[in-house]
Amino acid sequence: MKIGVVGCAGRMGRMLMETILSTDGTALAGGTEHTGNDAVGRDAGSLFGHGDTGTLVGDDPKALFDVCDTVIDFTVPMATVMHARLAADTGTALIVGTTGMDADQLAQLEAAAKQTVVVRAGNMSVGINMLMGLVEQVSGVLGENFDIEVVEMHHRHKVDAPSGTALMLGEAAATGRGVDLGDVSQRVRDGHTGPRKSGDIGFAALRGGDVVGDHTVIFAGEGERIEIAHKASSRTIYANGAIRAALWTAGREPGLYSMKDVLGFS
Repeated sequence: MKIGVVGCAGRMGRMLMETILSTDGTALAGGTEHTGNDAVGRDAGSLFGHGDTGTLVGDDPKALFDVCDTVIDFTVPMATVMHARLAADTGTALIVGTTGMDADQLAQLEAAAKQTVVVRAGNMSVGINMLMGLVEQVSGVLGENFDIEVVEMHHRHKVDAPSGTALMLGEAAATGRGVDLGDVSQRVRDGHTGPRKSGDIGFAALRGGDVVGDHTVIFAGEGERIEIAHKASSRTIYANGAIRAALWTAGREPGLYSMKDVLGFS
């Protein structure tokens, strides 16, 4: 499978290219960065100490989509929407790990999925997707007698909050209770807030250092507390999941899929 990476000079992009080169059945078809980036024109392997791969980093996403079976996108929402349109136009499968997308941007992703295969996940690690299944189950069993709080911590460079993974965990908890997360989400507490509203699902976002990603879902009841956590120590888990998703797209019908589909959990 010929796989391309947009935003290839970033930390995640470099990890993705390295993983593609070391995975059986995949070939690095190319990578792109925005015009003016120092990586443009360099051999992709030079970005992560691999040596020459014969693939130069470009600044034309359309040219990349034209030669790829699948493109992996861990960029920013505005860029992802543009890439989704290119994926639809070229019939290229698109793997989206971008977080922080608003309702309009998600709708554009869904529109592209009518013409090609799109796999979107706020987190592509197997462990996190297992955690979501557990959170949904526990939430349904415990009910509103237990308050739910989702706590996440990431490195200082992360620009969106709560993390896409935290929101996925909140969605899982809401699904377990049979409610809409938008109706019960509590994302900000500051000043005199009054008592906690029963049934709310709270979020707390911490930022600092080089933390790859820590997520804890707390179920707090009277006299006891249950905490389910996942801690990522390497971005390799996200790259491995993205490559697994890319390989899974082969022969699939157009549609918007999740990692639950890729892993057979749905």
